[in-house]
Amino acid sequence: MNSRPIKCLIVDDEKLARTLLQNYIAKLPGLELAGSCKNPFEATAILQQEPIDLVFLDIQMPELTGIEFLKTLPARPLVIFTTAYQDYALEGYQLDIVDYLVKPFRFDRFLQAVNKATRRLQAETLLQQPTVQPATPKSFERSFLLINSNHTTHKVFLDEISYIEGMKEYVSFHLPDRRIISLQSLKQLEEELPEEQFIRVHKSYIVAKKKVTALTGTTLYLGKEKIPVGSSYKAQVQAFFFDQGNG
Repeated sequence: MNSRPIKCLIVDDEKLARTLLQNYIAKLPGLELAGSCKNPFEATAILQQEPIDLVFLDIQMPELTGIEFLKTLPARPLVIFTTAYQDYALEGYQLDIVDYLVKPFRFDRFLQAVNKATRRLQAETLLQQPTVQPATPKSFERSFLLINSNHTTHKVFLDEISYIEGMKEYVSFHLPDRRIISLQSLKQLEEELPEEQFIRVHKSYIVAKKKVTALTGTTLYLGKEKIPVGSSYKAQVQAFFFDQGNG
């Protein structure tokens, strides 16, 4: 079972439809409503602020349809279409949606769709724990993580990571060309990552030692990036710099 509620987002231009979905979601303790939006533009703002697990998405909306909106998302949460039209079912499933609810739908049909989404999220959770593949001296292979994010498994080499940022139940891996958000514990990552390569500098940050370029007061610099140093981590950060200077 999931250890936390599934974060949901409603996107529908009809107020009655939003209200119905809000009432249905409130009946299920395993769901947490993160927002109810009347258009995709409001939804985009929420998706940029926090990770969302599941979106209940209408199709026919002014300015931007649900399908067009879904195609714009670089990292897609799970999606259940809620629409009065059956014509888009095939295209919806080609976009890997979880389910297709035709309005008006009853609570039992809504629950069936949610159960499908829950099973998919549970299956993904089994792959969420990054697995460190160490390099052996003889093979000269680069160590990497396998990170599951938004239904995709990413192979990320440890030497590509600049820093890792904790965001409640999620962590964000900051790479030179992109950012990957994954369901993971920063504390567990701290235990699993090789200490010769990474250092915890704040309750919300782990940084790659080789990426650090300067330390000023309670701020670390990774090139142009500024990372705060927590008071409880200051001593070990300063010790790291001292050891580097005498190594």
